[in-house]
Amino acid sequence: MSHTTQAELKILLKKVFGYDEFRGQQAEIITTLVNNQDAVVIMPTGAGKSLCYQLPAIARAGTAIVVSPLIALMQDQVAGLVENGINAAALHGHLTKEQRQATEQALLAGQLDILYVAPERLKSERLRRVFQQIPLALFAIDEAHCVSQWGHDFRPDYLTLGCLAQEFPHVPRIALTATADKRTQQEIIERLHLQQAQLYCSGFDRKNLFYHIEPKQQPRQQLLDFLSQQSGEAGIIYCASRRKVEQTTEWLQQQGYAALAYHAGLDAKIRETNQRQFIYEDGQLMVATVAFGMGVDKPDVRFVVHLDMPRSIESYYQETGRAGRDGLPATAWMLYGLQDVLFNRQLLAQSTAEPRVKAVEQHRLDTMLALCESTCCRRQVLLRYFSENYTKPCGQCDWCVNPASTWNATESAQKALSCVYRTHQRYGVSHVINVLLGRNNKQIQQCGHQQLSTWGIGQELNEAQWRSVFRQLIAQGYLAISMDGYGTLQLTERCRSLLRGEIALYLRSDQRAVKRPKGRFELEVSPDDYPLWHALKRLRRQLAADHQVPPYRICSDATLFAMLQLKPTQQNQLLQVPGIGTHKRRQFGNQFIELFAAAEYAGEEFLN
Repeated sequence: MSHTTQAELKILLKKVFGYDEFRGQQAEIITTLVNNQDAVVIMPTGAGKSLCYQLPAIARAGTAIVVSPLIALMQDQVAGLVENGINAAALHGHLTKEQRQATEQALLAGQLDILYVAPERLKSERLRRVFQQIPLALFAIDEAHCVSQWGHDFRPDYLTLGCLAQEFPHVPRIALTATADKRTQQEIIERLHLQQAQLYCSGFDRKNLFYHIEPKQQPRQQLLDFLSQQSGEAGIIYCASRRKVEQTTEWLQQQGYAALAYHAGLDAKIRETNQRQFIYEDGQLMVATVAFGMGVDKPDVRFVVHLDMPRSIESYYQETGRAGRDGLPATAWMLYGLQDVLFNRQLLAQSTAEPRVKAVEQHRLDTMLALCESTCCRRQVLLRYFSENYTKPCGQCDWCVNPASTWNATESAQKALSCVYRTHQRYGVSHVINVLLGRNNKQIQQCGHQQLSTWGIGQELNEAQWRSVFRQLIAQGYLAISMDGYGTLQLTERCRSLLRGEIALYLRSDQRAVKRPKGRFELEVSPDDYPLWHALKRLRRQLAADHQVPPYRICSDATLFAMLQLKPTQQNQLLQVPGIGTHKRRQFGNQFIELFAAAEYAGEEFLN
């Protein structure tokens, strides 16, 4: 289909995917690909990246080859496409020899619209020779940030994908990611030879996410308070270590929550079972390290929790993006503490990376701490990191809803800096606080620090308040943590003016009660519709079990909610529901129509 118009593409969009309109830049991107041009796409999670190559794949002649980094991601995408009536398959290492041969035969016979492959499989000359024998619609390189050696998800096999430009010069290519700062964007373009591609950057703002970041005080109680407001919704809880994942999972189960664990140290079958349960069942909590997430496309995750501070804003953005993929309200909630900073610095100190790589990682850690310690709108700080200007406070973060107070911390900061100096910049935060508080423990006595002029001068603050002071002094660049791996505090050049009393310093007070918006986490289903809403969800689960796919592959919560508002009783009315295309109406239409008809006839008694 050459020189296809957007009007023609909209007809195809409605017929196959059930949507009346494109979102954002989708129409321009799709038109570019359909008309044989390359594209680089930076688009927030949940904004519809997949459609940007899936629709051109069926609009153009031939098979579209999609490079995807994880088997789970491929399988999930294939399941969704099949439910929309699209011929799709995947080639990966978990297939049997017979399955692989059947897929290759279907490919050679021209029976596939879309084929997903892992990047390492494209190193096979045999597979690339197969591609030379068939008509190809396009190449799509998903999660393209994996090509960046500076990035948080670097995959060496992605570096081989540049060969596609030379071997298939007449096949359009599209590289897509949700997470790419300017440096990473340039790496994608250079390493994949996409210098002539159209660049589409839809921005990084996830408008449906509510950002909430607070210091660790009583982490488990804080987590319980947060979960009590989630109405049994599905969520992901990230922890920094495998041990903490297991401890948190066990504790949540004891509190009565349906919690599952996931980390790289678990047996592969246990990981697969837990991931499947999380995807297929409602209201599950997945407690995980960052090993979990990239291959999961579950759209109704209503919150992502970080119990420990991530190592970079890129990681934070990528991980929080797993909440609210359906576009409905969701929350990114994080706890952080000074220990997180020390832990990440120790990991960096132990790394064998080159000094320039360590310097970049240190900058990323510093900017992550700065986001946590910011005294303005979270969204403004987050988007500024990605070179995006958000002109006014968002109204959708903890700072906008309930700003914290500040206090004149000049004198306390001077005491803290002086104590670091008097202890010869050889100790970490805990020891310096012990000196300030006038404690007389064994280490203090061994060092003779009870004789220092700064011993006991900081008793106007308690230990938690001092930790807040030190955390903010580090975040604002008055103190640094050495690279020796021990968390040693060091004075910076910036602290001179503060020590001399030339400037005043105001710090944020950690003691505040954040008023979370009510009703953010639930669809606004009227009480009269509750029985019908739950009956619709039961029917969706039944259909999903019959088709052996996750419930959201039958239809998303947003589609189900739109159906609830319309209450269709005729087949043609179903096509008015966003997300219900021709194939899904044919597959499931009768069951939904029968449910609405029965509810209208028999009332609440039938639904229960």
